[in-house]
Amino acid sequence: MAVKIRLKRFGKKKAPFYRVVVMDGRAKRDGKALEEIGIYHPLNNPSIIEIDSERALYWLSVGAQPSDQVRKLLTLTGDMGIHKGDKNAKSTVQVAGEKVSAEDQIKAHADSAEKLKAAKAVETDKAKKAAEEEAKAAEEVAKAEAKAAEASAKAEAKAAEAEAPAADAPAAEETPAADAEKAEEK
Repeated sequence: MAVKIRLKRFGKKKAPFYRVVVMDGRAKRDGKALEEIGIYHPLNNPSIIEIDSERALYWLSVGAQPSDQVRKLLTLTGDMGIHKGDKNAKSTVQVAGEKVSAEDQIKAHADSAEKLKAAKAVETDKAKKAAEEEAKAAEEVAKAEAKAAEASAKAEAKAAEAEAPAADAPAAEETPAADAEKAEEK
């Protein structure tokens, strides 16, 4: 019996995942396996490759032939190098980062929301202070303009008063003379 180490496909259309299995070479692709020795999820980033090294080495030692894809997976995990006698063979499989629990995700989201609210509050406070400062500056400008207008009005009033007595004085001088002429005419 020719024993093969190959992949057994699972999953739905366009979303496959595989089990690394040891089966009779004449069996169907998804037929009954002698033993399942690992899993392979190619769509995850990075791909998930988990192979039981001890069992893989056993089956390789008794003559099981890996398929091309399984040979590449065994090379990545370092099992093929160990089988061939390479003492420095090691796994080069990238390990995905630790999954964050749902509670931790919720807490992180809440923390970021609180930080965002605090930042917005600081911005609104700064905007209010800037608006208040602008209003104060506008009030000061308005007061200065009012004082300048008052001063100019006083200056105009003084100038008008200075002109009024001067205008009244010649008119006063003319008035008695005009009165005298009017009296003579009568």
